[in-house]
Amino acid sequence: MADDAWYYCLNHSSVEPYDGCPSDVRLGPYATREEAAEALNNAQERNEEWDNDPRFNDPEDEEDDEGGSAFDALRG
Repeated sequence: MADDAWYYCLNHSSVEPYDGCPSDVRLGPYATREEAAEALNNAQERNEEWDNDPRFNDPEDEEDDEGGSAFDALRG
């Protein structure tokens, strides 16, 4: 990975370079330090958008035309 990449560390709540904590505890890579600093805000905004998107907000007990659940239809 490029030496100029930046990450947001979830353990330390801080921005760090590539040579930081392991990948499983951080978000990124980001092109700039400033972008990495906004990682949690961006993730929260995306989560709110997805939570309010009807495509991802079907009732869990919804059934398709063949009597199966919507999840079953996706699995094939």
